[in-house]
Amino acid sequence: MTESVHGALHGLRVIDLSRVLGGPYCGQILADHGADVLKIEPPQGDETRTWGPPFENGVASYYLGLNRNKRGMRLDLNSEAGREQLLALLDGADVLIENFKTGTMERWGLGYDTLAKDFPRLVHCRVSGYGADGPLGGLPGYDAAVQALTGIMSVNGEAGGAPLRVGIPVVDMVTGLNAAIGILMALHERERSGKGQFVEAALFDCGLSLLHPHAANLFGGGKTPGLTGNAHPNIYPYDAFDTKTTPIFLAVGNDRQFRQLCEVLGATALAERPEFATAGDRAVNRAQLRAELLQLLAGVDGEAIVQPLSAAGVPCAPILTVPQALALPHTQYREMTVSLPGYRGIASPIKLGRTPATYRLAPP
Repeated sequence: MTESVHGALHGLRVIDLSRVLGGPYCGQILADHGADVLKIEPPQGDETRTWGPPFENGVASYYLGLNRNKRGMRLDLNSEAGREQLLALLDGADVLIENFKTGTMERWGLGYDTLAKDFPRLVHCRVSGYGADGPLGGLPGYDAAVQALTGIMSVNGEAGGAPLRVGIPVVDMVTGLNAAIGILMALHERERSGKGQFVEAALFDCGLSLLHPHAANLFGGGKTPGLTGNAHPNIYPYDAFDTKTTPIFLAVGNDRQFRQLCEVLGATALAERPEFATAGDRAVNRAQLRAELLQLLAGVDGEAIVQPLSAAGVPCAPILTVPQALALPHTQYREMTVSLPGYRGIASPIKLGRTPATYRLAPP
């Protein structure tokens, strides 16, 4: 039972100067949970307004997916009048989010050191590609390039094939998440010190942070991780399998789950074979085990087998399309889509019992 019509961040004032993905996603997270977020765009607008098709009323869906619950305005920070207006808006603001190229805010007289003198309680969050300094400092960063540079592409793709970009902008979105976490940490610390601080979330750092378990395996075993397709590098069967109908994903993480899998498939003897007795054995002998399981699943209806496997405690799922996933009854039960006049989107995944996310404004 909820007790408040306001979100957990009600009363928080945020100025969002960011464009494209990481910064706007951070701002939307804060806005969904009650912060008053004012999105300020350059005269030509956030470039993602043009990243289509598809377009809705002349605005790209890409932009709409990252900017709900925000008020909007246009401001030319290249002009003195625009900068003066921004300073007026920062008076009383709690958070500033920006992702300008390194040195831009400083050139405008709006760098953190300058702003901190006039607004000592301000939390200034910068989303950047590589940070301000160092060998790559100041370079522009885009998700796919950072996926390539940080090794993510090198572990994504079929064995024997070519490295692939992960099909979602995972680095950008995790950077937005980490920016939101950093902002909330700084706000929490401000309760003790009374002072704001500079928060930075760099795509490069966040890309490296996603390398589990590949970096841990490299540190522990010394072997360069490679392409494994859908298969997990450490455990098996943790892989995609064809069936007579819908392909499924089996995510077997322990010996008990493997025994239950074999029992549901009517192949209890498989679990007793010494080459499959432990997780380590199954990982080493994965090619042989995969062949056995493909044979067992060849005559099985994929969607039908998921129910008894799940009931037996075996993590698994049919491999669905995006429309199929959004149409699942559980998607509706979890209230994971949101509709406003002229807008549909994915709802906040952060569920708070007393102060849940609210959806008040379509993207500006």
